[in-house]
Amino acid sequence: MAQPEGEDLLSTEAAGAESEPTTVPARRSSFRRLLKDPQAVISAAVLLIIVLLGIFAPWIAEHGPNDAALSAVNAPVGAPDYPLGADQNGRDIFSRLLYSINTSVVSALIGAAVAISIGLTCGLIGGYFGGRIRGGIEWVFNLIMTLPGILLLIVLMPLTKGDFRVTMLIYGVLLAPGIYRLVRNVTVGVRNELYVDAARVSGLSTLRILGRHVMPVVQGPVIISTAFLMGSAIGVQSGLAFLGVGSTEVPSFGAMIAYGFTNLYVDSLQFVWPALMLGVMTASFVLFGNSLRDALEGARPKASSVSKSAGSKGPARHEQAPKNPGDADALLSIENLHLTYPDPSGTPKPVLNGVSLAVRPGETMGLVGESGSGKTQTAFAALGVLPGEASIPEGSIKLDGRELIGLSERQLRGIRGRDIAYVPQEPMSNLDPSFTIGAQMVESLRAASSVSRSAARKRAIELLGHVGIADPERTMRLYPHQISGGMAQRVLIATAVACRPRVLIADEPTTALDVTIQAEILDLLRDLQAEMGMAILLVTHNFGVVADICERMAVMQDGRVVETGDVAEVFRNPQHPYTQKLLASILDESVVRDDDRVLAGESSEGIN
Repeated sequence: MAQPEGEDLLSTEAAGAESEPTTVPARRSSFRRLLKDPQAVISAAVLLIIVLLGIFAPWIAEHGPNDAALSAVNAPVGAPDYPLGADQNGRDIFSRLLYSINTSVVSALIGAAVAISIGLTCGLIGGYFGGRIRGGIEWVFNLIMTLPGILLLIVLMPLTKGDFRVTMLIYGVLLAPGIYRLVRNVTVGVRNELYVDAARVSGLSTLRILGRHVMPVVQGPVIISTAFLMGSAIGVQSGLAFLGVGSTEVPSFGAMIAYGFTNLYVDSLQFVWPALMLGVMTASFVLFGNSLRDALEGARPKASSVSKSAGSKGPARHEQAPKNPGDADALLSIENLHLTYPDPSGTPKPVLNGVSLAVRPGETMGLVGESGSGKTQTAFAALGVLPGEASIPEGSIKLDGRELIGLSERQLRGIRGRDIAYVPQEPMSNLDPSFTIGAQMVESLRAASSVSRSAARKRAIELLGHVGIADPERTMRLYPHQISGGMAQRVLIATAVACRPRVLIADEPTTALDVTIQAEILDLLRDLQAEMGMAILLVTHNFGVVADICERMAVMQDGRVVETGDVAEVFRNPQHPYTQKLLASILDESVVRDDDRVLAGESSEGIN
């Protein structure tokens, strides 16, 4: 027995407000993991104590780091005013140790900040856009990786004038390729997630998609890498100082170790103190980074693997006049559409071969065919969300007479969500797990129309109620994993019709749902269509759904439309052998024919 929609909600209450992403509870969970991890607590405490010692060095140390006294040359440990003794120049080792902490921390911050800034930005751009943009960025980073890092820093000393801050800035650039590759790989995975495609169809800008939907997945690995980068920067700065690269006036662990070596047989402890402090700091960063990795990776869902690269500039298109005049009354008209993808050798492989169909105002057109026939590719071409490697060498797609092929991404964003909208087939995969239902709906509404956040929230609540969700305000606060598949599909439908589009493309909107919920979703689409007067292009392999809701249908096989006509007529008298074969697989002698509808017992069973 079907569960009422009002009871579809899971008992778990939402954590956080409408605009708060799931990264907030994930962060809380990660923070709790860190607090329970002795390694994380101890390493963080050690780092905090060391940093505080450096900050308060002017008040703790009795001497300046470069203050020298002849009476204190090689003073032993515990000498008056010199708790750790003095070096061969009469300088306070304890004081230089404290001030060296500041040098190391500044080096770590500069090196890590530069590496993350460059690597993160370029990784997001290269991973999201692909194509020539990614190729150009990777060429630059591959060139950087060929440079001998330490040797380059030494050679550039005349340029840096011994300033360790400038040296660490250059070192940060040398570290950037590692961050770039990490961010690029994660971004490529997220770029192919369905909820990112849904965000593009909703009209969100590239910047908002990167900031709102990609960054929550990328930030975990970047945070983990930061700890390791800081430890690496400290080690390199100390190593350069040990080699004498830099100002002798700047206190540094490396310089102290070098002085300790020259005086090793006089007082070996002069070497031990800076080496011990340097080892403790770098080890603490590494251990804390390991704990961060365990905590964050345990709390964050992994991005799915990617089998192909995708870009956001859209496919390479070549305008060509359609061969057929098309339907003069069509609202959405596709004429002689050809679509190709390159195979591994780079040769274009045809996916669509002259597809032509027309959707008239206010009607529901069914696009039917088995898996791989080209239905979804046709829908994606109409939406302008094909991946970058796709190419349209021939054909035309017009919305109310306006040619869509050749429009820029900015122009398409002005159409998506307003004039043409999309309902995907996998509702749970098309909702971003990092954000609440309300946050995603408000974002889509504001992207498609210039309304305030409060007005968008009010409209979202109204829409949720309109599509049959019992408690819209509570649903706004929930995350995708806290609602059922039926509710998720209603949320996507509500978001799609928010701006009253003229054409709604529904791609297998009932496939992932049970039979009872399927009927409710079809009734909802029918009611919304009657209320708003929109046209619907229903992509499906289910003849039962076509018989239930569509007036006309087009049958696809191997990237071609092989038959088009009224649903009742095609069911009664299919002309093409492929259509006959499909119908024969679901219909039998018990078929009951009606003047306007064809019903076949359990005709809701589809073609797999």
